[in-house]
Amino acid sequence: MPEEFKKLLQQVHEGITIFDFDGKPIPCIIFEEKKYDEIMSKVAGKPLSINTDLNILQDGLGHVFVEVTLTFSQGGIVEKILINANKDILFFQSLAKTSMLAISSPKSSYGKDNVFMIQLPKPEKAEDALEIIQRGFKQSDSSLSGAVTGI
Repeated sequence: MPEEFKKLLQQVHEGITIFDFDGKPIPCIIFEEKKYDEIMSKVAGKPLSINTDLNILQDGLGHVFVEVTLTFSQGGIVEKILINANKDILFFQSLAKTSMLAISSPKSSYGKDNVFMIQLPKPEKAEDALEIIQRGFKQSDSSLSGAVTGI
């Protein structure tokens, strides 16, 4: 196993899940409780936007990772989350289908309380990202790596 691949595996965020919200599968990133509380204390009750970028990394051998960057317009918050797309493809399928993303803490009842929902303004960008990810599973050409920004 190449060293770079091992490093990526070690950096993968484990708190990735999907929950049902009104019959729709919503992708959710779980932050440690302290981190989640810190984010909420800086943005709660404020008008804000969240720029969501997906940097898609693939090795040409069918391994695909996605670095999700959430840049909050308030509070100076930038969070980078590395997701193993091979393991969590349902996360990206749900993101493309619903154009919604949730963040939460481990103590929350997903879909019920203490969940922060993000509406993606450009659904087609999430669909584009899903296509790139799925092609990365099959291709042996590393030129497919790329980024989908501003979703």
